[in-house]
Amino acid sequence: MISPDERGYKPHPLHWVVEPIAEEPSYLEKSMFGCRACYLHGRLVLVLASRGDDPWQGLLVPTDKAHHESLLEELTELVVHPVLGKWLYLPEEIEEFEEAASRLVGRIALDDPRIGVVPEPKKRARGKGGRGRPDLNRKR
Repeated sequence: MISPDERGYKPHPLHWVVEPIAEEPSYLEKSMFGCRACYLHGRLVLVLASRGDDPWQGLLVPTDKAHHESLLEELTELVVHPVLGKWLYLPEEIEEFEEAASRLVGRIALDDPRIGVVPEPKKRARGKGGRGRPDLNRKR
């Protein structure tokens, strides 16, 4: 298997934020719309965004709206994401970014149930006999 370094993989500029949880056995990181999605215990807990402009330059915090109020009170640097209103956002441009990011990841490390969403299962492609794209190789 080719290592990420051999493929020219460059770590995300904000990867330092997740280093405290990256050694957790359930930790998983994937590309997502030009960002890096971070999963812990099967939940999407953080999205590292470095696309160059606000609101895509910082940390996206997947959570249910029911948890917004308590998280906004506890981590006052968070704001509701202006595009993805169901999630919260920690803009990298704020002066307290490093400290706030560390506190946020600390909450994630403690498996705070308010942070993270369970991803929806991928839809299965319809196979032979299903309704959808016809199987052109099937004998009629």
